[in-house]
Amino acid sequence: MENFDFQSASEIVIFGALGDLSRRKLLPALYQLDLAGLLNPESHIVGVARQEHTIEEFEAFVMENLTSFVKEGLDSDIIERFKSRLVYQNLDFKEIDSYKNLADTLSSGHDTRVYYFSTPPAIYGDIGSGLNAANLITPNDRVVMEKPIGHCLESSKVINDHVSKYFDEKQIYRIDHYLGKETVLNLLVLRFANSLFTNNWDRNCIDHVQITVAESVGIEGRWGFYDEAGQMRDMIQNHLLQILSLLAMEPPADLGADSIRDEKLKVIRALVPITRQNVKEKTVRGQYADGFLNGVAVPGYLNEEGANENSNTETFVAVKAEIDNWRWKGVPFYLRTGKRMPAKHSEIVIHFKEQPHNIFSDSYADLPSNKLTIRLQPDEGVELQMMNKIPGIASQMKIHENKLDLSFSKTYKNTRVVDAYERLMLEVINGNQSLFVRRDEVEAAWTWADGIIEAWKESNEAPKSYPAGSWGPVSSISLIARDDRQWVE
Repeated sequence: MENFDFQSASEIVIFGALGDLSRRKLLPALYQLDLAGLLNPESHIVGVARQEHTIEEFEAFVMENLTSFVKEGLDSDIIERFKSRLVYQNLDFKEIDSYKNLADTLSSGHDTRVYYFSTPPAIYGDIGSGLNAANLITPNDRVVMEKPIGHCLESSKVINDHVSKYFDEKQIYRIDHYLGKETVLNLLVLRFANSLFTNNWDRNCIDHVQITVAESVGIEGRWGFYDEAGQMRDMIQNHLLQILSLLAMEPPADLGADSIRDEKLKVIRALVPITRQNVKEKTVRGQYADGFLNGVAVPGYLNEEGANENSNTETFVAVKAEIDNWRWKGVPFYLRTGKRMPAKHSEIVIHFKEQPHNIFSDSYADLPSNKLTIRLQPDEGVELQMMNKIPGIASQMKIHENKLDLSFSKTYKNTRVVDAYERLMLEVINGNQSLFVRRDEVEAAWTWADGIIEAWKESNEAPKSYPAGSWGPVSSISLIARDDRQWVE
C-alpha cells in the first residue's frame, strides 16, 4: 500500500457543495477533521455548484449547516480557521469552458487535490472531461465517487469508463459510508484478532446469519430518484453486500487495500445466483402502505407527495443469500432492509449451532444457541448471548440466558464515536483505498443484483403490501420460517 503524509497540503473540491450530502455530512466531517488537527494549515475547501454566490454567502451557508449538524457545538477558534479555508466557484458542470474559471480559482502549490463528486452519477463523466480540459488533473489527485454507480451492470460500466478516461483506478475512491462505521470496521478486529471467533467462523459452528438494516423514514422527498432505484439498488447491492462480504471473507494477508478487497470480491462472486426459477423462494419484495409510526399516521408509498400511483417499486427486500464455497456451504445469510419500519435499526446477528446434547434439561428444557449481535446503529456495540448459572445454594443447578454487552458509548465514555464520513474523508486524504470499493467489486455486486431484478420483472408480480410501522410483509416471515428459523426483532 502506498503511504501518504496525512498532513500533505491538499485542496478538497466538492462538486455539489450546496446539496444535501454536503450540508449534512461532508462539511461537518471536514470541520471535525480540522478540529482534530488532521487538515494541513494550507489546505482549502472549495465549494463548487451551479448557483452564483459570493464567498460571504457561502460562508454563511456553511456556518448555518455546521450549527445544525455538528452535535457537540462549535469551537469559535476552529470556526475562524475553517472559514479561512473556504473558497466558492459557481460552475455549469456540463459546460467545458466554464472549468477555466475553476482553474483560475484553485490555488497552485498543493501536493494533491481531492475531487468529491457529490452530484448525480450521470454527470461524473462531464466533470472529469471538464477537469481534464482545464488541465486540473495530475497523477497525485484523487476522485471520490458517491453511490449509486449506475442502476445496473451496464450503466455502472459506462460511468466507470467515463471516469477512468481521466483517473487511474488507484486514484478512484468509490464510497460506501457503511465501510466507515466503527462497528463495521470492528468486524476485522472481531474476526481476526480473537481466536474465539477466528476458529469458529464457518459452516461447522455457525447455523445462519441475519443482517437487518431498517429505516423508519420514507422517501423524504427523493421520489424521482428512489422510484427509479428501489430498495434492491439503493441498499442491497451496495451496503448489505459490503457487510456480507466482510463477514464472510477469508483472512486477508494484511490490511492493505487490495488484500482486503481481493477477499471481499471472492465472496460476492461466490454468491449463488437467484433466478426466475427460485426467486419466489429466496426473496420477498414489499411496498409500504398507510400506517402508523410512533402513534402518528403516515402515508403509504403510493400516497407520498408526487407519487406515481401505479408504481411497482419495492421499499422492502428480504433475501436468503447463499455462498457456494468451502467455508459457508449450507449456511444461509438472511438479508432484510426496508423503509417505514418501526425504528432506525441496523444489526448483524450470527447464530451459532445448538449444542448436540443437553445435560441441563431439568433446568432448561431447550438450550438456545449462542448469538453474537453486532449493533451498527443506533447504539453501536457487540453483544454475546450465552448461558450462565444462576447463583444460589439449591441442589439443582439453575441456568438462564445472559448477555455480555460491549456498548461503545458505555465502554468508551470519553471517546467520541467518529462519523463514517470523517473517517472516509481522512482516508482519501491519506491515500488509503482499503475502505473503498474497487470497480470489480461493484460489477460483481451488480451481476448478482441484476439477476434478482430481472427475475422479478419476469415474474411480473407486484410487491407485497405492508403497513408503515411494521417489520415488512408477512411473507418475509415465511421466507425464514420455512427453514424453521425466525427474525430477531
